[in-house]
Amino acid sequence: MKFEGTDAYVATDDLTVAVNAAVTLERPLLVKGEPGTGKTELARQVARGLGLKMIEWNIKSTTKAQQGLYEYDAVSRLRDSQLGDARVHDVSNYIRKGKLWEAFEADEKVVLLIDEIDKADIEFPNDLLQELDRMEFHVYETGETIRARQRPIVIITSNNEKELPDAFLRRCFFHYIRFPDIETMKRIVEVHHPGIKEQLLTTALTQFYEIRDQSGLKKKPSTSEVLDWLKLLLAEDLAPEDLKREGADALPKLHGALLKNEQDVHLFERLAFMARRGR
Repeated sequence: MKFEGTDAYVATDDLTVAVNAAVTLERPLLVKGEPGTGKTELARQVARGLGLKMIEWNIKSTTKAQQGLYEYDAVSRLRDSQLGDARVHDVSNYIRKGKLWEAFEADEKVVLLIDEIDKADIEFPNDLLQELDRMEFHVYETGETIRARQRPIVIITSNNEKELPDAFLRRCFFHYIRFPDIETMKRIVEVHHPGIKEQLLTTALTQFYEIRDQSGLKKKPSTSEVLDWLKLLLAEDLAPEDLKREGADALPKLHGALLKNEQDVHLFERLAFMARRGR
């Protein structure tokens, strides 16, 4: 079982090495990187490339680790007991299986994505240590122990909004997805916009990387945003010369696809103003 990328996802050599190392070690793969660099999509493409089902657990600020195992609906059981429902005699009727339980009971190996783990409370990763390490957990209400039939491939993503505990990090294989260089980006664009004219692509990407390198930028545009921008350029049928700006630092065409807050828009407006005054 070896991941080599797919026709819909450009995986660099170091990324494929990381995926396959995590599979070999049977450890969770912790993937960090800027938002929009394809961390979540990686899990989907690993599942696709290896021909496996994917189970996705999207983490929110209110998510608790217990929800990934199971939840006991005591309120529904109490209500049913008051109504005389016979279901109350079997507590398993009120156990809601979580994503880890779903992955553990799968007959075949699956890919389990724990997406944006850093959104949750700081104790969340620690609360999953034993379950991810031993691949089992206990259901106290029924007295049963749920063990993984097939050890899932666990991929965990983080946008680095919070530091993760050392004990959790020790149990993971770590990989940081670096922002792609211009040649890798061209390969990514070719997957999403096949046949795009070379001159337009080169002009657009040169401008894109200039924007990313601008000092004082609050939020650098990501891979997903440059793909959206190129889609708009193609939809508007713009030529390379249409992308020329009034000054070296003027706002780019359709800048709303790249600049996502007013501070960055104002930054480029000020730079454009200064460039015009300097002529």
